[in-house]
Amino acid sequence: MKLKFLIRKEFIQMFRNPFIPKLIFLFPIVIVCVMPWVMSMEVKNIKVQVVDNDHSSTSQRLIQRIEASNYFLFRGTAASNDEALKNIERGDADIVLEVPYQYERDLTNNRHPQVLITANAGNATKGGMGANYLAQIVTASLSQATLPQLQMTVVDLYNPHLSYKVFMIPALMGILIMLLCGFLPALNIVGEKESGTIEQINVTPVKKWEFILAKLIPYWLVGMLVMTFCILLAWAVYGITCQGNLLLVYLLALLLAFFFSGLGLVVSNYSDTMQQAVFVMWFFVVIMLLMSGMFTPVASMPDWAQTIVLANPMHYFMDAIRTVFVRGGDLHSIATQLVRLGGIAILIDLWAVGSYRKNNK
Repeated sequence: MKLKFLIRKEFIQMFRNPFIPKLIFLFPIVIVCVMPWVMSMEVKNIKVQVVDNDHSSTSQRLIQRIEASNYFLFRGTAASNDEALKNIERGDADIVLEVPYQYERDLTNNRHPQVLITANAGNATKGGMGANYLAQIVTASLSQATLPQLQMTVVDLYNPHLSYKVFMIPALMGILIMLLCGFLPALNIVGEKESGTIEQINVTPVKKWEFILAKLIPYWLVGMLVMTFCILLAWAVYGITCQGNLLLVYLLALLLAFFFSGLGLVVSNYSDTMQQAVFVMWFFVVIMLLMSGMFTPVASMPDWAQTIVLANPMHYFMDAIRTVFVRGGDLHSIATQLVRLGGIAILIDLWAVGSYRKNNK
């Protein structure tokens, strides 16, 4: 019965706060409706300039292919490579394509003309991806000119339109759980420490586990409510639906909420001010987020980083929820991720209960 009234107290305290209810409602809208448009690894609007030394019909067709691409902004032709490089230095171009002399004749004689692509790699992602896009256009042009009989068919599984939103939205749900179920419990307890209201709990016969559960359960429920809201928004705004069992998605979200709420309580138990708690939480959250595989594949990280990732619960959540949400995986497909995520969550929650100390003891 004590737990029931403690949970009721937490909900009353939560909704009396003028900021938290607005945050719970607006945060999913911003994350799902805005962030997938701006957190895209797809590079577009790359400014490209061409140096055409051949001035043939074949080189003109190549230029027309570049102009027709959705990835490039065509900045015209330059008289020489030196002039084009100066345009890169001024920021008027990102990539320069130089068509060699006798380009058409070499293609006609089944030779392999050397096409030069110069990219501004100050922004490595934009320069590398842009050069790759341009190389694909040139390669396709060469294949049609020399091997018209060659045909290639590409089948894109699970995401046939190659929409980056399909890949990002499940991961963004994890960020919501991380922020709402991690930061809010931590700041709640530290805020009570600063105001002195936690002393009134400490002098009561309330047990540690009852106090901890009363602090966590409301945020677990809020996390599940936010997950439901995100799933509905993904369907209503983008037409993206879960391809697997929704119960597995909720199970993964609940385990992640267990972990981050426990982490928030551990941080709050060792913090005396809200500023200290925020900085410590931010330290762990940024590392776990960037090393989760959300933006870059874990397999592309160095060996020492992949070893650290083994202790990162966000990595298991990202991998599992994309398997269920995008690929339609079943329980067997994510069994390893579930076990590891659940194990880490249990350890951090036990630490949260064990590290809490009442002042009168």
